[in-house]
Amino acid sequence: FWLAELLSRRPRNAVVVALANKMARTIWALLAHDRRYDRNYAASAE
Repeated sequence: FWLAELLSRRPRNAVVVALANKMARTIWALLAHDRRYDRNYAASAE
């Protein structure tokens, strides 16, 4: 899991900010594109 790996390399507060940033970007994208959250969704690199 990326969060545990990040915690081993960075200070706790920096990890908290990184997680909040990731969550905020996800929420913004869902609202901006009028989509529902799907935890099984994986963005394709095609």
